[in-house]
Amino acid sequence: MTKGIFIVGTDTDAGKTIVTSGLMHVMRSNGYNATYFKAALSGAIEVGNDIIPGDTKIVSEMGNLHEDYENITPYVYKTAVSPHLASKIEEKPININVIKEKFNYLKEKYDYIIMEGSGGILCPLIDDENGIYGLENLIKDLNMSVILVARAGLGTINHTVLTVRYMESLGINIKGIIINNYIGNLLHNNNIEMIQKITKLPIIGKLENIKNIEGIENVENINDSMVSAIRTYAEKSFNVSTLEECMDEL
Repeated sequence: MTKGIFIVGTDTDAGKTIVTSGLMHVMRSNGYNATYFKAALSGAIEVGNDIIPGDTKIVSEMGNLHEDYENITPYVYKTAVSPHLASKIEEKPININVIKEKFNYLKEKYDYIIMEGSGGILCPLIDDENGIYGLENLIKDLNMSVILVARAGLGTINHTVLTVRYMESLGINIKGIIINNYIGNLLHNNNIEMIQKITKLPIIGKLENIKNIEGIENVENINDSMVSAIRTYAEKSFNVSTLEECMDEL
């Protein structure tokens, strides 16, 4: 039976993709048959005649994952806006049944699925005559639990607690929180302490600030030193057994 976890960020720039790529590396380098999945991606990069889903490429390279992009990111848009708007601009509407078909295909092929959301928990995927279908709806439809990625710095207490409270109000199961861009100073440590006290959730990883990976969002900039740095920091920050314990059967 395949197990999985959904990675949600407190906001667009919380660092979900770098964290997810680190998690994929830790699992796959330890022999876990794991895959990545992201239902919709906007802000894709045009390289020659190809449209490259940047997040998908980053995670695949970090995790040494060789899966067709169309299977792990079925909807890809060049326009760097929320998927519901990008799909209208580019006239490629999102069909939830297609996402579920790809998800089920991966369940047959892999033992573990790490799924990354688009933006924060309230990111809309579809806005049509039937209403708004957002990330929270997809999480519930796929019956997945969540790991929340939060920034370490100023403002994170408010962003993190509000995101936790909203997901809890929907009945979404939160397994824990990963802190990104951690440097271990007084502010960061106190932020983590406050988040734990208020939410009563475990901190399951603290990914340190990784230097010299600026511009990694542009997939043409990825180099061996970036890949090595992220892998090294991920190995220090994440425990593969803890991650597996966070995953539920799908």
